[in-house]
Amino acid sequence: MINLSIEGAIAKATLNRPPVNAINEEWVARLDEVLAEVERNEAVGVLWLRSSERVFCAGADLALMRSIFDSAAGRERMIELTRRMQEVFARMEALPKVTLAEIGGPAMGGGFELALACDLRIVSESARVGLPEARLGLLPAAGGTQRMTRICGEAVARRLILGAELVGGTEAVALGLAQWSVPQDGIEKAADTLAKRLSELPPATLAANKRCINIAAAGGADGYEAELEGSAMLLAAQETKRRVVKFLEKR
Repeated sequence: MINLSIEGAIAKATLNRPPVNAINEEWVARLDEVLAEVERNEAVGVLWLRSSERVFCAGADLALMRSIFDSAAGRERMIELTRRMQEVFARMEALPKVTLAEIGGPAMGGGFELALACDLRIVSESARVGLPEARLGLLPAAGGTQRMTRICGEAVARRLILGAELVGGTEAVALGLAQWSVPQDGIEKAADTLAKRLSELPPATLAANKRCINIAAAGGADGYEAELEGSAMLLAAQETKRRVVKFLEKR
């Protein structure tokens, strides 16, 4: 369902459940396995998430959706799956690697909630993204209401979630849902270029910077002290010393 390949400092996870990478329990379990493997690999600094299909991820499995209203047990199964999605997406968000979502096609519901848990999002101009659960009388409960509000602000979240609105790639960037929008035929190359540029930075440096950003975004902790702790750790690192000395010698 998700293929993982690692080359140097880049781990590439390819969503591979045709035709639309629908989410079910097995899919979530596999994503958790991928994150665990990437987290253990100290050489990896970047996790690049992409799809083998035309669709990035269309959200929950339709067969599962049809079953949830048959009984209380079916509804409970959906709640438990959503709880696991929350947990695994939170693991993605906290992963001490830079995470990049390449969104080459539609990303809706749980699929876009996954992308929102990544640090960086690059989307094709022709892709449609959003959290349209309200159309079905539901809400984006795998962290969607929380992350979209935190990332884009209250006004944008109210517009898109309450209006069940999907937007194209260019507008997604304008609204803060993604950082880059590129033509469909150039998105893989653009994502590859970005992943390689990020991979040139020390994994420990990326992890320390990401930790401080996460603290600032979440609140409730002393981010300034985290900056000092991270700086102390990095100043003692041989790779930091090598880079600083090289920089000073050039000057």
